[in-house]
Amino acid sequence: MIEQGSALIQACEKAGANRLSVAGNCRMCLVEVEKSPKPVASCAFPVMPGMKVKTSTPLVHKAREGVMEFLLANHPLDCPICDQGGECDLQDQSVRYGSDRGRYHELRGKRAVEDKDLGPLVQTVMTRCIHCTRCVRFANEVAGADELGTAGRGNDMQIGMYVEKTISSEMSGNIIDLCPVGALTSKPYQMTARPWELKRTETIDVHDAVGSNVRVDSRGVEVMRVVPRLNDDVNEEWISDKTRFAYDGLKRQRLTIPLVRQGDRFLPATWEQVLRLVAEKITSVPGENVKAVAGHTADAESLVALKDLLNRLGSENLVVDSPNPIPAHGTDVRGNYLLNTTLAGAEEADLVLLVGTNPRHEAPILNTRLRKAYLHNWQDMAVVGQPVDLTYEYEHLGTGPEGLDKVLNGSSEFAKKLKNAKRPMVVVGSAVAENSRDAEVVFGKVTELVEKNADKFFQKGWNGFNVLQ
Repeated sequence: MIEQGSALIQACEKAGANRLSVAGNCRMCLVEVEKSPKPVASCAFPVMPGMKVKTSTPLVHKAREGVMEFLLANHPLDCPICDQGGECDLQDQSVRYGSDRGRYHELRGKRAVEDKDLGPLVQTVMTRCIHCTRCVRFANEVAGADELGTAGRGNDMQIGMYVEKTISSEMSGNIIDLCPVGALTSKPYQMTARPWELKRTETIDVHDAVGSNVRVDSRGVEVMRVVPRLNDDVNEEWISDKTRFAYDGLKRQRLTIPLVRQGDRFLPATWEQVLRLVAEKITSVPGENVKAVAGHTADAESLVALKDLLNRLGSENLVVDSPNPIPAHGTDVRGNYLLNTTLAGAEEADLVLLVGTNPRHEAPILNTRLRKAYLHNWQDMAVVGQPVDLTYEYEHLGTGPEGLDKVLNGSSEFAKKLKNAKRPMVVVGSAVAENSRDAEVVFGKVTELVEKNADKFFQKGWNGFNVLQ
């Protein structure tokens, strides 16, 4: 069933709500509606009972062909050198609706626009821009960074920064995926590969606690880029810049071959030599004297295999290299160290308390969910910890345990809102562990707060207690 008032394109595709607001700039979604004197843009036309829509008729094809001619009037013929080639929306639409000739032959040539410097991650060729404003809407609505905008009108419109500076959002790389042409492309990936040369591997991001669904594109043994994979329950179709560009560290400033100490020097060796040497060293000492240190990006399967190896040797000395580990607190119950609410569920919360966390940096995907709930559901926010620059307004209760006391004793405005909340949510972050003296106290007070309001935090289908690691 399609609700009355939904966008027509949603009814045609049964796609639900759009990620971005409707702008109706490109006009390529024109359809024929019965009794309408002319084709209408389906992205902005509301659904009405009994309406009859035709999506593939000679009139629709001719209308889209005319729109495509306008879009290509100033678009340069850069396809052979454009990084978007092979996965370009404009190319696909041109093949389907483009004419075999154009009628625009200005003596001055096509419009040329000066490129913008958006920083080290996003490459711009603004002459290719078709003014769809996807990047502007994403920055304003999803990322919460009001940095991109438009200036001028019609043929003179340009997209850029309000002030000449680089884009600072931690989600800026997503405008690369959103751009339907080659106006915004990945600067690290520039001129390195074509999409049909790459092997695609679907996997999970390990750089934060979210577990964003990603696709790793590689050529041979070299990772060329990381792009998001659609999952409405986790990251929708966004990923953070850390997730997208961290692959750069796989091939720069790291050891790529094994090294063995000989005297005061490290000499290169083969993997066979090193594995044989490690086996000899391990078997030459008592098992309980063997210790293993795992990196903080190691996956769960590798950690289990490493633990099994140590256990067979008779050792329990396995540690994870984490500068500020969250102290153990009720780890006998699995729900005491998980994000129980789920990412999609975060949008349903009507009140959120952030304790010792900056989700904008720790879990940017969670932050986009909270921003969406703040914009659409008027979610109440409060922070206990250092003041942080978030993409939504919040009430700062304090920097330490005293902030939680204000909620427990009911002296803050946030405590009054908690009494009326239907689905509250508390998130404890990794910053709690930075002060080992207060960590146990903070966890104790959070537990007291949750237990005091157990009827609100724990309901059928709802668990509002979360730990972000």
